[in-house]
Amino acid sequence: MPNVVASTVLRNNLADVLKTVEKKKKYLLISKKGNLVSAIVNLDFFEDLLALTSPGYLKSIKEAREDYKA
Repeated sequence: MPNVVASTVLRNNLADVLKTVEKKKKYLLISKKGNLVSAIVNLDFFEDLLALTSPGYLKSIKEAREDYKA
């Protein structure tokens, strides 16, 4: 299955698409009338994205890099 799925395909095959995201893909992009409009994301991948945008996490990475250089 490609990384882009049409909204009509998603609507008609939701269970299969969710299974694909859960087991095989980190994410699938959703298109509507040929334009990308949304995404379905694997929960583990989503949690990683949230961690990467966390100021505390970013600060700890910066500190770890400084410690490594020293």
